[in-house]
Amino acid sequence: MKNPYKLAQRAADELRDESGFDHYDIAIILGSGWKEGAGALGTPTSEVSTSSLSGFVAPTVAGHSGKIMSITLGDRRIALVAGRVHLYEGNSADQVVHPVRTAIAAGATKIVLTNAAGGIDPSWGPGTVVVIKDHLNLTGTSPLEGAAPPKGYGSRFVDLTDLYSARLRTAVRRAVPDLHEGVYCGFRGPHYETPAEIVMARAMGASLAGMSTVLEAIAARHLGAEVLGLSLVSNHAAGVTAGHLNHLEVLEAGQNAAASLGALLTRVVPVL
Repeated sequence: MKNPYKLAQRAADELRDESGFDHYDIAIILGSGWKEGAGALGTPTSEVSTSSLSGFVAPTVAGHSGKIMSITLGDRRIALVAGRVHLYEGNSADQVVHPVRTAIAAGATKIVLTNAAGGIDPSWGPGTVVVIKDHLNLTGTSPLEGAAPPKGYGSRFVDLTDLYSARLRTAVRRAVPDLHEGVYCGFRGPHYETPAEIVMARAMGASLAGMSTVLEAIAARHLGAEVLGLSLVSNHAAGVTAGHLNHLEVLEAGQNAAASLGALLTRVVPVL
């Protein structure tokens, strides 16, 4: 992808054509477990396979299917993006953030990034939802690496001081006062972290650990969108308890929490 911004614009045009929506206001990237909950927001008026859109790569992880569902909530048009891809699948940073860049090119000014994460804070058991207030990027890369963005786009030296919008976080806390806030640590994966790495992340201020979200957040902020991050704690991170980790645990946590995630989204999305 020599010009990932041009490719995202092409994909956005294709998405608008196939979905029948001339623009979007909000895009929600659906992490593990969140797709089932998102059904509570309404019945999609269209489902577009990402395989038909320029620049999208197929996900290889169980629980991720490649499609974009379009819904209307009040007077706002929302893209529900299922099929997140990750660095550990052999993708570049540009490929990982391509869905976010496409949604913004299609008009979205607010990006909601959801994920399943390991809980570093021992008081947060599986099923807890945490609003991301900041992150640590330990992936070793950035979607702004390489050639400078073309003319018409912001500088690659983007300010991340307010990466996770304080305005959106305040609105969400007013709507759902009992939600926790935490710092998400993004690792590259695909292996789970060692207990020592979790101790390191905790010492640096992290309360959640995962393998997504951070690159998408950077790309969205670079393009001027407001970002909201929501993590479902699917398991305790390595070493927090004596248990061992596996991906089926992550999927089961999402399935078990689907109803509560749906109820949460119906309260959160209208206030964005």
